[in-house]
Amino acid sequence: MKHEILLSLTTTPGSDWQAKIEEMKKFGIKKIALFPTFFNIEKRRELYALLETIEDLEIPHIHLRDDMEDWEFELFENKYKTQLYNVHISHVQVATYQKYMSKIYVENHHCLLPIDVIDNCAGICLDAAHLESSRIRRRPEYEQIMSVLEKYPVGCCHISAFNNNFFNIKNYYIGFDRHYMEKLGCLDYVEKYTQFLPYYISLELENSFEQQLQAKEYLENILSK
Repeated sequence: MKHEILLSLTTTPGSDWQAKIEEMKKFGIKKIALFPTFFNIEKRRELYALLETIEDLEIPHIHLRDDMEDWEFELFENKYKTQLYNVHISHVQVATYQKYMSKIYVENHHCLLPIDVIDNCAGICLDAAHLESSRIRRRPEYEQIMSVLEKYPVGCCHISAFNNNFFNIKNYYIGFDRHYMEKLGCLDYVEKYTQFLPYYISLELENSFEQQLQAKEYLENILSK
């Protein structure tokens, strides 16, 4: 099997993460990607406690925050068989991360990727929707990131939804990519980047697991072409 698509448990404000854990029990989901990126340490403890209720759970890919503690890595490595982590560029130097750098991949965002940072990590975490947004907006990082993808290993990736309607939320973020998928066609853009997709493809969606299962099937059809 060339790729394995992981459903995701996200923690953005629009994600009903507690309901998703109940869905995991309903659908027998035993393997996910985890995005605890909006949770402080106390909320993460609550999240981990609920994940404990899923027997034999595996979490191959986790998006790290800059305040992760040693015991969390021990939990990921020893209990959930985590193989891959990704970070934002600004978080690479966090001291807790240093002994895991061989498993940590830098996520592309709407900026140039410093090559010295990538050289100190395992490679690239391709966020395909970020990259497509940069392409549409003709931003300078697009060509640079495409070049980097040809030279460095892509160990993990994020697949979000893409909408052609430009948006700006309180001047915080501007782009076309979305964490909520309104329709399956919002995943069609992925076809442009299939050559760069690694084995694990993590859906970064707020949608329910029922909807993510549909997204997974839709993506599998795109990848089989």
